[in-house]
Parts: sequence; structure tokens; C-alpha cells
Amino acid sequence: MTYEILWIYIKPALEILILWIVIYYILIFLEGTRAFLVLRGLLYLSIIFLATKFFGLDNINWLLTKILGISVIALIIIFQNELRQGLARLGQQQLFGGSSQEKEVLDVIENVTQAVFKLAHKKRGVLIAIEREAKLKTYIESGIELDAKVSAELIQNIFTPPSPLHDGGVIIRGSRIMAASCLFPLSERFNLNKIMGTRHRAALGISEQTDAIVLIVSEETSDISVARNGSFIPMEKREQLIGILKDFLIPPKSKKGKHDQVVKS
Repeated sequence: MTYEILWIYIKPALEILILWIVIYYILIFLEGTRAFLVLRGLLYLSIIFLATKFFGLDNINWLLTKILGISVIALIIIFQNELRQGLARLGQQQLFGGSSQEKEVLDVIENVTQAVFKLAHKKRGVLIAIEREAKLKTYIESGIELDAKVSAELIQNIFTPPSPLHDGGVIIRGSRIMAASCLFPLSERFNLNKIMGTRHRAALGISEQTDAIVLIVSEETSDISVARNGSFIPMEKREQLIGILKDFLIPPKSKKGKHDQVVKS
């Protein structure tokens, strides 16, 4: 009898906790996508629906019931690509994290590094921002949406003239190239080297305003750099770039990354 009474109090709390976790991960999954805006609209409709039911506005309540019912089917049709990609990502992940996500990041690092050094060898200008905690949604919307899997070949094609996408920056989120030809904010600092071009100022600008890791290749000198927190870190070897990207994208929990020694511009 005591256990039954105890369960009466535990059950609502457990249900609330489960619902909170589910809703939280849905919002995280949809953040920065078109579906997030639609979900917010549906939330407003649901609030209005509950209000009309509370105040006894039966006709409006009936109409909203039909709209909400149809909207579920409409969402599945409109966002079938997003749902397919999301389910695929969920299938690749383990329940409590694990090595699959790290493997995905390592694959991105390998492809990006390979592309950057090949483009540097050909003296092609490169500007790539890798999203971390701060969302780059605003900058994604300034460019041309791609939403394609990261690959060395695709990155090389983007930054090879006369590709219409080679001007501007590329934004990577997770294992996807979200957009190309994006506009990044230029750094407004006055103490920058006068020979520094627009590409480097854009790299510094977005690294000052977000926590993104930005890769730059100079078209004139073929020099490779990483911008972070408004500072440049010069890269000389491929292994060095792989190491620093691992430190920043797969940070150890117990110690500070060894590449925090940066070159101030």
C-alpha cells in the first residue's frame, strides 16, 4: 500500500521529466532550421486552441482542431527531407553518447584538412567557418543553402573558380556543409596588418562575434591559418591542423587544449 501511494506522487514527476527531455531534444534538433519556425507557429496555435476551449469559443475551437489535424500531415510532406536526415543522424548516435559522434567529427576534420591543403597548393582562397556552440543561422541565411555532406571534393569544387560559390565563406554544422558564399562580418579593429585582405578580416570578424573555428587560405601566399576568438594561429603542416581541430572540436573535459597559445593580430 505504501508503494502505491509513493508511486502516485512519483508518476507525475517522472512523466514531466520524460516529456521535458523529449521536448528539449526536439528543440535542439530543430534549432536553426525552417522547421523550428513552423514549430513555434504551431505552439502559438496550440495556446490559442487551449484559450478558446477555456473560454468556450466553440466555433473557433472547432476550426483550430481541423487546422492542427491537417498541419501534422502537411509538416510531414513539407519537411520530409529534414525528417529523413534527422532520423538518419539519430540512428547513427548512441543513447548516451559515445564514439559514433567523435568518429563523425574526425571524418569532417580529415575531409576539411585534405581539401584545405590541396587548395593551398593551388593558391586558391579559402574561408570556412565550423559552427560550435553559437549558432551561425544568420550567416547561413546570407549565403546559398547547400545542406550537403562534408567532403574534400565538394569543398575543392566550391572554392575553385569559376564556381559561383567561391566568393564568400562556407559554413559547416556537424557533418553538413550548410551554405556557401556566405557573408561574414568584417573585423573593425584598427591594429590589423595593412596587407590583410577582406578574407582574413572576415575570418577575424566572425571569430570575434562567435565561437566558430575559421580556416583561411591566402590566395596570394597560400598560407593557412585558423582564426579563433579574434586571433590567428598559423598552420604549417597538415598534422598540425588536424591536431588543433581535434583540440577545438573534440575538447578534453579535464584539461585545456594545448593550442591556446595564439598569435595576436
